[in-house]
Amino acid sequence: QVQLVESGGGLVQPGGSLRLSCAASGIIFSSYEMAWYRQAPGKQRELVARITNTGSEYYADSVKGRFTISRDNAKNMGYLQMNSLKPEDTAVYYCYAAASPRSVHWGQGTQVTVSS
Repeated sequence: QVQLVESGGGLVQPGGSLRLSCAASGIIFSSYEMAWYRQAPGKQRELVARITNTGSEYYADSVKGRFTISRDNAKNMGYLQMNSLKPEDTAVYYCYAAASPRSVHWGQGTQVTVSS
């Protein structure tokens, strides 16, 4: 059974930092592209950052320079380091892993709230 389990969300003040983690099981994680998406209330889910199985990274313009995506294939873990957080970063953050169009998996999400 494939599972992606996010952790590390919470409440943080503007300008603060959080590190999200995604623990993968049931897949050969090193073969998968992984990504972080987020969905704010009343908005569509959007791509935040993506990292390929070879380590190439992509970031949405809104987080470029503030967020860093990484992965540890030996531990089957993915991470999203979020710095200089803004209230507009408030959302549920989802871990995503895909090896092909028919092999796509999502985590259950973790809430990130940026507020003073």
